[in-house]
Amino acid sequence: MGNYYKDEHRYDDIINLPHHQSTERAHMSLHDRAAQFAPFAALTGHEEAIEETARVTEEKITLDESTISKINEILFDIAQHLPEKKPVSITYFVPDKQKSGGAYLTDVGTIKKIDEFEKTVCMDSGMIIPMGEIRNIEFVKTVDITD
Repeated sequence: MGNYYKDEHRYDDIINLPHHQSTERAHMSLHDRAAQFAPFAALTGHEEAIEETARVTEEKITLDESTISKINEILFDIAQHLPEKKPVSITYFVPDKQKSGGAYLTDVGTIKKIDEFEKTVCMDSGMIIPMGEIRNIEFVKTVDITD
């Protein structure tokens, strides 16, 4: 057996034989052969699940009565002077659709409508903010740059 691997002519009897082609099965295309060796993702969706778990959300802050009262007073004042279109900055909570918590966003602009029945604030930008999600609202001072 030791000399078997040293023998350079051990395949001489079969080296020039024609390549076998099956008569029962069709020849596989190069595309299908390549597909056999394509990368395989055994954990499909695993990376997305890890990213979702790592995504940070904020907890909703429960407002005290005095803050709620202040927000209601400002909304009432805005409702009384709605045609004046005073610019405001509203910080509000948006619940996350996939996990507990959410994010606080701030929208700056003018209020188009305050819907007391639906309890929403409609901005000129089209943003509709539920009143119960408002954390802070304040008037924005405008700067006149024509001076």
